[in-house]
Order: sequence, then C-alpha cells, then structure tokens
Amino acid sequence: MVVISTLVASCSYIPSFRFPAVYKINVQQGNVVNQEVADKLQLGMTKKQVRYVMGTPLVVDTFNQERWDYFYSLKTGKGDYAQKKLVLLFKNDKLDSVTGDVVPAHLGSKPPEIQVSKSKEENKNPKGSPMSSW
Repeated sequence: MVVISTLVASCSYIPSFRFPAVYKINVQQGNVVNQEVADKLQLGMTKKQVRYVMGTPLVVDTFNQERWDYFYSLKTGKGDYAQKKLVLLFKNDKLDSVTGDVVPAHLGSKPPEIQVSKSKEENKNPKGSPMSSW
C-alpha cells in the first residue's frame, strides 16, 4: 500500500507527465436566434408561418398566448458563453412586434420603450370601478 501511494505521488513530480486533454463539446440550447433567421420575419405573418420560420417557441406564456419567447445559448468547449433572446408579440394571431437581441433589419431597431410610473394619486381606481371595492 505504501509503495502504491509513493508511486502515485511521484507521478505528480514528473514535469513531462501530463494527462491527455479531455475533448469538450459545444453545447447549444434553444432555438437558433441569429440575424439571418430574424430577417425572415415579417409583420403580419400568421403564427403558423412564424413557427415554420423560427421553430416551436421555447416559452409560450400560459396566460398570454399572444407572446412567444425564443432563447438561444451556446457554451463552447473552451468555456465561452453566448446568449440571445427574441420576443414575438401577436395581435389577432398575426405578428405585431419583434423585440430582443436580434431584430429584423427591415424593421429597424427601435429603442426600448420607457415606462414612466404614475404617482399614487393617478394609480387609484375611480369610484364606481369594479376594483374600487378591493
């Protein structure tokens, strides 16, 4: 037992001894979201047409069937990590807006909308509103 442990420990002191490198694969998750795919999207497309171009969305909101979220992540074997997100909003089953990290070139990139919070007085429900009794 002592001999084996001595041999194993001595291998760590040999400078030319190295374990062979382990091959690490690239790991892709989600739908591919890139400029080429996003450029195929047109406002007014049906959900069926969008699903054909983009694939099945990774996330469909249970409470809002008019929002589809696409995520894509890539982790290379070297440890680099990239992630992209695309959000599609529909109105009456037609594509209404596209936002995210990649936006179709023909739609142009719009800055994100800034929402200004209302004061407490403006947020109060008017009397007679169904929620005013809550």
